[in-house]
Amino acid sequence: MDTKQVRIVGTLEGISFLVLLLIAMPLKYIWDNPIAVKYVGMAHGVLFLLFLGMLLLRCVQKKWPLRIFILGLIAAVLPFGPFVFDHKLKQLDPH
Repeated sequence: MDTKQVRIVGTLEGISFLVLLLIAMPLKYIWDNPIAVKYVGMAHGVLFLLFLGMLLLRCVQKKWPLRIFILGLIAAVLPFGPFVFDHKLKQLDPH
């Protein structure tokens, strides 16, 4: 596994989070249609865990400090955070 794969999963996780917040949640709470939350929420949960697992493995492989993983964890729970963190990963491993 390389950093590019972690970045791809992080980007997908960020997109799924935005879709959940900006599309699925309004569908559920404004238009009383919860089906999108069910599927988008599950996809987001899987991507969230996959991202954190891959990031942890990459941090161990590259011997990055623990703070990199913690920054990734914080970024993953903030809207647009994964996109900002992606820039940091690109700086750490520009290949």
